[in-house]
Amino acid sequence: MMNANRRTFLLGTGVLGAGLASSGLVGASGTASQAGRIDPENPRFTVAVMPDTQYLFDADRGDSTPLDASLRYVLKTDENIVFLAHLGDLTEHGQPGELAQIGRSFEALDRHRFPYSVLAGNHDIDSSTDDQRGPTPFLSTFGPKRAALSPAYRGSSKDGYNSYHIFRGGGREWLLLALDWRPSASGIAWANSVINQHPDLPVILTIHEMVYAEADGQAQLSEFGQRVWRDLVADNDQIFLTLNGHFWPPGRTVLRNKAGNDVHLHITNYQDRYYGGSAMIRLYRFDLARGVIDVHTVSPWLLAKAPDLNELERQEIERTGDVDYFSVPIDFEQRFAGFAPVPVPAPRPARDMLLPGTIAYWRFDNAAAGTEVESVRDLSGQSNDLKLMTLGGGSLTYSTDFDRRQPSHASLQFTGSKNPPRGSYLQTVDSAPLNRMDFASGYTIEAFVKLPPDFKDGNHAWCSVFSRLGTGADAGKTGDDPSEPAVTLSLSDGAGFQWATFPLNTNGISTNWSHELQLDKWWHVAVVNDGTHTTMYVDGCPVVRNPRTAATGLANPGTSWLLGGYAYNRTVEQGFHGWLGDVRVVARPLPVTDFMLGY
Repeated sequence: MMNANRRTFLLGTGVLGAGLASSGLVGASGTASQAGRIDPENPRFTVAVMPDTQYLFDADRGDSTPLDASLRYVLKTDENIVFLAHLGDLTEHGQPGELAQIGRSFEALDRHRFPYSVLAGNHDIDSSTDDQRGPTPFLSTFGPKRAALSPAYRGSSKDGYNSYHIFRGGGREWLLLALDWRPSASGIAWANSVINQHPDLPVILTIHEMVYAEADGQAQLSEFGQRVWRDLVADNDQIFLTLNGHFWPPGRTVLRNKAGNDVHLHITNYQDRYYGGSAMIRLYRFDLARGVIDVHTVSPWLLAKAPDLNELERQEIERTGDVDYFSVPIDFEQRFAGFAPVPVPAPRPARDMLLPGTIAYWRFDNAAAGTEVESVRDLSGQSNDLKLMTLGGGSLTYSTDFDRRQPSHASLQFTGSKNPPRGSYLQTVDSAPLNRMDFASGYTIEAFVKLPPDFKDGNHAWCSVFSRLGTGADAGKTGDDPSEPAVTLSLSDGAGFQWATFPLNTNGISTNWSHELQLDKWWHVAVVNDGTHTTMYVDGCPVVRNPRTAATGLANPGTSWLLGGYAYNRTVEQGFHGWLGDVRVVARPLPVTDFMLGY
């Protein structure tokens, strides 16, 4: 049976505005200087990438104005830009006058000690030479002495044409290699040595030539890029992103390194576009919390001029094709696990979880993985022990899968379903004090939950994490559907948490809803009642669908509680499907800082 008031999970939709304002891009003159305001701990940060500017610095031709606007933007925007990387071909001929002119433009970054890197493209030096070419106007202008003005600069190869930089973003350090147009064998050996000296840093490789693309935007290694891949990238799992210019059109691809991990290879170059590319920059917006790099391509010069743009400028203000405006999903923790694994916190002792008011605390780390569960002892000392129950088969076993935020390093794996009803679950013993409590002064109930990839196959909707065997009717309630359980923390068919109870002060059901949950991922859920209102938290964050109507305590039918079982009209309909980690019940409202998450 189904009560629409109870089990209908309404989905809301919103409209995300488009345009430059919504993207956070404003004219360079519209914000205060960013110098000294970089937030290196923010999980959202940006690396700005600038490709070939050679047509802007072409003997007595060109115009430095677009580049100057881009550099002002980098300094003044609120993007949290932590680093700027130029991909080479700064000038058309590598003449002293050309390099002096672009060198003056970059003084804006030097004055603010803003972290950046440059490298030589084939137009900046004699393209027939490698990094052993000796002195050049490029080296005189952008060599190690100039690079040392950047706070991220850490050193150069002996020849001066290859450099490495370490910047901070998202609370961690990142290593960026800026390699010459043609790094020699010794240059490649130097790059490998730099990586070996920093074995736990993720690496971004910038180089003038690596991949090229056809009109479809699908990039592939150039002949020289194949050498760099073979001799530097393939064996270095730390390199997760390569950036180059030189060719056009833009493109991207993903290759698998020898460790079996993805390496993202991007080419960006707009010198063939109007006004030499208008000093366009790529904004690589890292979001470590979301696990993504959002890539936008814009011309700050044209942004600042808008709306006073000519016909061709209007077409160049922002690039929005698939190779210029896209997202790169990366599970950073997983991708970097081979060289910079995030340490798993040690298990916290059970005694540390017994805060005042703890009525029940169940954890599942007392048996080997795969062992079948027979009973579970309540570690709170309140004797709310659990006994095994079965429903048409279905196993219940100990597992070593756990949430790294969880106090214990173990869980239970449930394999219940419905149609037909099946699954093993746990039930409080008849003498458990929990069976007689109404929590009139408030409560906190929290658990760690993981749902498997097949959860939405139609056989698991409304399975319960924690519920009562007794009904609303058993507790004297007649509103809504009194055959529903008096209390249940269930999962909708869309994999959203639902906390549905008959409170002491109302005749009907009070319901809290979460958003839909990502499958195959651990979540922490907590429901907290302060004696008047109930709030649901997911991963320590309050959800939006918390009722304003007062809800005091929990109507008490005087019956057992079920862990991993759902009962309608006192009949268990299905067992839980997934993993349950530590579960705790406290007879008072806890602040978020006291949740088992360990905040």
